[in-house]
Amino acid sequence: MNEAYGPGSDFQKGVVVDNFRRRGVPAMLLGIALCGLIGCGDGRPVRVPVSGVVLIDGAPLTHGSILFFPEQGRPGGGAIGADGTFTASCYEPGDGLPPGKYRVQVKATEPMGEVAQRWHAPQKYASPSTSGLEVDVDSAIDDLKIELQWDGGKPFVERF
Repeated sequence: MNEAYGPGSDFQKGVVVDNFRRRGVPAMLLGIALCGLIGCGDGRPVRVPVSGVVLIDGAPLTHGSILFFPEQGRPGGGAIGADGTFTASCYEPGDGLPPGKYRVQVKATEPMGEVAQRWHAPQKYASPSTSGLEVDVDSAIDDLKIELQWDGGKPFVERF
């Protein structure tokens, strides 16, 4: 066998380099371009920041949770703070929601032992099908106001 053409020879190295230039570089550039087109991110939909306040009869709801149910896909939500504010998350804390239309659920209950809970907002808001609350998310929202009404009711205790 001729050593000038064997493995590790200058000729073999030249063939490998030439093959990479002809095939590898275009393939690598195509891969980079495709990553740019599809995002090469976390494989999840694009999300936009969504935050705001939940009010009941004009005053901040002091605790609870808010959930956003899209027409398709994964719901998002967040905890309601003592000042009524929330920041929506879908996959990770504070990552926002994908753009789209959402039905909204707000649940504000306080456990009272194992046999009861106090409702701080009407039960109708605790289900997206009865709340009547809807939100369109087109872009980032930092001042979303969710307004609830007691309509003559008041906080009550539900026994199990």
